[in-house]
Amino acid sequence: MIKHSVLILDFGSQYTQLIARRIRENKVFSKIVPYNISAKEIAELSPKGLVLSGGPASVTDKKSPHPDKGIFKLGIPILGICYGMQVITEMLGGKVKQTKGREYGKAELFVDDNRNLFSHVPGNFTCWESHGDFVLKLPPGFVVGAHTATTPITAILNQKRKIYGVQFHPEVTHTEKGDQIIANFLFRACGCLSRWTMQSFAKEAIENIKKTVGRDKVVLGLSGGVDSSVAALLIHRAIGRNLRCIFIDNGLVRRDEPQQIKSVFRNMYHLNLDYVDRSKRFLERLKGVTDPETKRKVIGEEFVRVFEEEAKKIKGVKYLAQGTLYPDVIESVSATGSPTSRIKSHHNVGGLPAHMKLKLLEPLRDLFKDEVRQIGRELNLPEAIINRQPFPGPGLAIRIIGEVTPERLELLREVDRRVIDEIIKAGLYNQVWQSFAILLPIKTVGVMGDERTYENVAALRCVTSFDGMTADWVKLPYEVMEKISNRVINEVKGVNRVVYDISSKPPATIEWE
Repeated sequence: MIKHSVLILDFGSQYTQLIARRIRENKVFSKIVPYNISAKEIAELSPKGLVLSGGPASVTDKKSPHPDKGIFKLGIPILGICYGMQVITEMLGGKVKQTKGREYGKAELFVDDNRNLFSHVPGNFTCWESHGDFVLKLPPGFVVGAHTATTPITAILNQKRKIYGVQFHPEVTHTEKGDQIIANFLFRACGCLSRWTMQSFAKEAIENIKKTVGRDKVVLGLSGGVDSSVAALLIHRAIGRNLRCIFIDNGLVRRDEPQQIKSVFRNMYHLNLDYVDRSKRFLERLKGVTDPETKRKVIGEEFVRVFEEEAKKIKGVKYLAQGTLYPDVIESVSATGSPTSRIKSHHNVGGLPAHMKLKLLEPLRDLFKDEVRQIGRELNLPEAIINRQPFPGPGLAIRIIGEVTPERLELLREVDRRVIDEIIKAGLYNQVWQSFAILLPIKTVGVMGDERTYENVAALRCVTSFDGMTADWVKLPYEVMEKISNRVINEVKGVNRVVYDISSKPPATIEWE
């Protein structure tokens, strides 16, 4: 456990990851743990502070989740958010009452005690609330820290014990001074120091890999995405040629990607890279397949087979490296701490088989995506890879609606190249989450001179997102849409119509299949 860290006890809030991110933005390491972690385990980790997250339960229910009561005897500063405040109240002798309705949305917060938690914030500001219960009676030793017009007790403070609770969500951007409140808890209450930097992480990670791996060999499936690329460079810095990277060309990648990957990782960074072209094999397996889930399954299974075949050729391999990130780790374990952990499915791998009997090496498992990008910059990875938009593991196969054929793949590659080209020219590539084309299995009538033609339809999809969990369609400038449409229709033989997808997620997904 890193010194000057904060543990977040997860009660199932949709904002739990956001709490972790806000803390890390202050250069303090944060880690999410199940709410029922024991006080003994917490003491062994020696965190500087604890945050009890929000959650969907009500403390008035008999089976509502509660933390180990021993956490209040550890002498560690505690901040409860929403449900976290209510559970603190209930466990320390206060009273919580359930309301008939639910208070949701923006509210005007009035500060009653501006010490510590509310230091350097105005007397009133906008906060974001989402709760169905409210504190009716304070626990002994607590005072009211803030209130709203409808909730008399919106924050509770025990300055002596350094235990605090807020009914609102300081971690969301809708709360105006939320960042200051979190900083006050970290630095005034917990005494944390800003030492969590990607420069220090990279240095420590390289040393840890050296100690862990020693002279053994490591194999890694390199996709060219930022996660596997950064993992590869970190491990390479630690053990050099004892890392063997395998890039499998499944024939479903975009134009020139294999050449770019070989150029960057072989020529620039001198990685031990095996390029394996199995495109014919994948396309053969996909013949006649039209169902989206079947496509994914076929591609995933075939990737595992190929990867396993190639890994077996390498003598002395003891470790399998993966670009697992912190959200993958969090999402694999439920808030209750039940044993649901799983190995992350690799960017291109549908889950590697257990009988490979290799130890896992996951140097990025404590990082969020933006932190991985910062590590990439520390390692001088090209910006083209660092800022690369997410690309699905099954590749272009799920952007071709219906059967995947060599002809359709070539057609989509030509369309996609022009879409990306114009998005880059418009200065929008780094502003959107994903921008790509989909080939539809329908033909529409067109006019070429005096003749009617029946050609394919291409759909354009551009979305903004923070983490891919939700997404909004991008309001592209009309002139950008016009340039994309004109180029595709005039330059790509076989497409005579371009449409724009204006669906958001939910209910639509980002990808079409």
